[in-house]
Amino acid sequence: MVNLTPTELERYRRQMMLPNFGETAQKRLKSATVLVTGVGGLGGTAALYLAVAGVGRLILVRGGDLRLDDMNRQILMTHDWVDKPRVFKAKETLQAINPDVQVEAVHEYVTPENVDSLVQSADMALDCAHNFTERDLLNEACVRWRKPMVEAAMDGMEAYLTTIIPGVTPCLSCLFPEKPDWDRRGFSVLGAVSGTLACLTALEAIKLITGLSQPLLSELLTIDLTRMEFVKRRSHRDRSCAVCGNSAPWRYSQSQPLETTSHCNK
Repeated sequence: MVNLTPTELERYRRQMMLPNFGETAQKRLKSATVLVTGVGGLGGTAALYLAVAGVGRLILVRGGDLRLDDMNRQILMTHDWVDKPRVFKAKETLQAINPDVQVEAVHEYVTPENVDSLVQSADMALDCAHNFTERDLLNEACVRWRKPMVEAAMDGMEAYLTTIIPGVTPCLSCLFPEKPDWDRRGFSVLGAVSGTLACLTALEAIKLITGLSQPLLSELLTIDLTRMEFVKRRSHRDRSCAVCGNSAPWRYSQSQPLETTSHCNK
């Protein structure tokens, strides 16, 4: 396992004071590579909290340029970056905040051509994309390569969050066999809502990596921030699911156990 430098020991001293955390958990964070898709108000803010927590390597994936109407929620951005590729500014901001974290910026959307290489290069993924086309591609690749995925999405004042462990929990296709008809650019969003969900998303990833406490496994957290209602709903695997079910082409066998000690493959 990697060692922590004197600077890192001081930077992360306060979180290492947590019970059952310490240097062991911090070293797990430093050893981890996390893929973040859809680096906007949700994914970018989650990436920020992973960076300040000390995740060793972040792979940021987002095509397109920054728009002025992104600025109410995308806290890694600055006004002078409007009309430029946002993922490069996200990398610049994160490395300025924590130069000990390696950040790779991929100025692409998730596609059938790049999704497998992206997932294979990481220990886990954060699914923060703005449409279900990318979300489904990432879900299928994470199931195919047995990589954990934190699934988070919001619309208006509502949001949901869960953690997917291939072969153990329901996958995204189990949860949403019929996809919502999202408008990729017309959805309503308040920055504090995407920021709230982003913090919870980052916390799920930290739990997965460190084993600090139990993440949302086979539980879907639904959030209504208009009423400040947080509800956990039990979810179940669909054995006939085309992605992770018994007839899926990459189905699991007992001879291929999934490493779940810290919930991340190492």
